[in-house]
Amino acid sequence: MKLLLSPVRLENRRDYLPLLLIADESEDAVNSYIDEGEMFSIHYNDHMAGVILFTPVNKGTLELKNFAIVPEFRGKGLGKAAINEALSLYKKRNVKQIIVGTANSSIDNIAFYQKAGFRMNEIKRDFFSEYTEPIYENGIRALDMVMFEKKLI
Repeated sequence: MKLLLSPVRLENRRDYLPLLLIADESEDAVNSYIDEGEMFSIHYNDHMAGVILFTPVNKGTLELKNFAIVPEFRGKGLGKAAINEALSLYKKRNVKQIIVGTANSSIDNIAFYQKAGFRMNEIKRDFFSEYTEPIYENGIRALDMVMFEKKLI
């Protein structure tokens, strides 16, 4: 598998908005963090396959704030490979842990992050109740944010 993570310059991030909206359906929410942290485009065999964005939480912690793989590239191990590549980079930079949150209704994401070595560590109740439009996945309304963490040390 030929996978490449390429840094996205701040002035080019809005070009990736359609990809970011795959992972976070609220454009207002995406706009609130799109200019923070570090964003990478994910290329697979010279094709744009996704995007991943990390934002700082504190000195030793980053949040995987947005992560989207284009549907046609899902199920090929690309998401796990992209996360592993990014975590390897951050481990070299002495980042101690990565956190990530997903909706209680995002059953596939909950399984994915656990398979990638993340552990559940918090529930943010009613996180999505403020969204303008309710989000439903798998017949479940997204209300709570399930938080995961992965130690890099």
